[in-house]
Amino acid sequence: MSAVKPDWLDNGDNAWQLTAASLVALQSVPGLVVLYAGWVKHKWAINSAFMAFYAFAMVLICWVIWGYKVGFGEYMLPFAGRPGTALGMSYQLQQSNLPSAGVMQAFPQATMVYFQFVFAAITLILTAGSYLCRMNFYAWMIFVPLWLTFSYCIGAYSIWGGGFLFKKGVIDYSGGYVIHLSSGTAGFVGAWWIGPRIEEDLKDNQPNNILLMLVGAGILWIGWNGFNGGDPYTASPDAGVAVLNTNIATAMSSLTWVTCDLIYYRRPSVIGAIQGMITGLVAITPAAGVVAGWGAIILGVGSGTIPWLSMNIAGRKLTLFKVVDDTLDVFHTHFVGALVGGFGTGLFATTEGCAAFGLTNPGGAIDGNGRQVWLQIVGALFIIGWNILWTSLIMCFIKYVCRVPLRMSEADLLIGDYAVHGEEPYTFAHYNRNLIDIDRKMRHNLNGDGEEGMSGILVGKDPAGSSNGKTELPSGTGEGIHPVNEKPVV
Repeated sequence: MSAVKPDWLDNGDNAWQLTAASLVALQSVPGLVVLYAGWVKHKWAINSAFMAFYAFAMVLICWVIWGYKVGFGEYMLPFAGRPGTALGMSYQLQQSNLPSAGVMQAFPQATMVYFQFVFAAITLILTAGSYLCRMNFYAWMIFVPLWLTFSYCIGAYSIWGGGFLFKKGVIDYSGGYVIHLSSGTAGFVGAWWIGPRIEEDLKDNQPNNILLMLVGAGILWIGWNGFNGGDPYTASPDAGVAVLNTNIATAMSSLTWVTCDLIYYRRPSVIGAIQGMITGLVAITPAAGVVAGWGAIILGVGSGTIPWLSMNIAGRKLTLFKVVDDTLDVFHTHFVGALVGGFGTGLFATTEGCAAFGLTNPGGAIDGNGRQVWLQIVGALFIIGWNILWTSLIMCFIKYVCRVPLRMSEADLLIGDYAVHGEEPYTFAHYNRNLIDIDRKMRHNLNGDGEEGMSGILVGKDPAGSSNGKTELPSGTGEGIHPVNEKPVV
């Protein structure tokens, strides 16, 4: 007995689309999971990784119950499709099509649903990068399905699913606007609503494992072959162009960022190389299959310099960036990087590239179509405005209607993972558990001074090691309690 192969099915296209989708899924789990876990302080490694892991699972369930058809279903509004499930067997087996866009693919609908899901999931996970190290996990659990529904799905339908920006001719090859501009905007706005990290975490925010960051960054980079290479919806020549351009722009951007670090800081930075890699991936995304190789190099130079200036110069001097605590600088890497890529698409899109992708646009300004630049600006303004509005509304709904605090309690913020999840990233050291254990001892040690609680630890007192609770500890407390003359583990 053998499986039935419909006449419309192209085995090669289906195999590539599932492969591309799996590559994008790996970018999130484990890619961004381990990247986030290594990037933050050790006391936030589990919470940061779990925010990404949770979002991946929650988005999938919401996606198949209603989200997919809002983003890619039949017309309901100029910016939204009609909600509906994607769970029926007959629906999943039928030939894939985007009804509002009027295009069909040579693989089943189930493949398309999964392919589009992994893009939706990574958008929420990228947004989380701005909220790490202080967002209440319960608030995040509510935020994910709401933002997916009222923000991501709207952008996806408007630009990809056959909505009004699709019909106007805005080019977003693989998510420069739908994914990166959205996450950069929502991350920055949401970070303002949540508030900053505690002072201790702002002053001491060194990554706990840069090698782990490199592992996550490597998965992210190579996974982007599926991110951009899968969007022609066929194993076409343009898919090959998109993969090659993705790697050209990313390499150029990372090298340019390192060069900027060398010029300004007089030393190369691994974290800087990762930031440059990310901005290169972001900038090439809206243009991957419609620009020539030299266009990819130009975009790489732009994404390695403009976001660098935004992060290292404007980010240090402008009051706005001092007020909003964007934990992993998602605004600079994704918002600014997406604008570089989107505007660059309007400039450098080629007629041949657009035709190979199935677009009727006559290229960009380089081919005499200056109107494309203005279309790209219009698309960006819509995505930015919509995300500012709905991210704010959702945050207010969680805080004032659901009565769920957006930010963790001060006690939980002092301790980190063990207070929130009862788990630690490096259990052999028991970093965070020490704080709770000693705090409990203090609360049972009433010796005339009263109940000191956690504050005793933070000022360097050892309530467990002295009858009066006043024995001084070495500096560095708050990250764990260390015996005198023993170097604290960082």
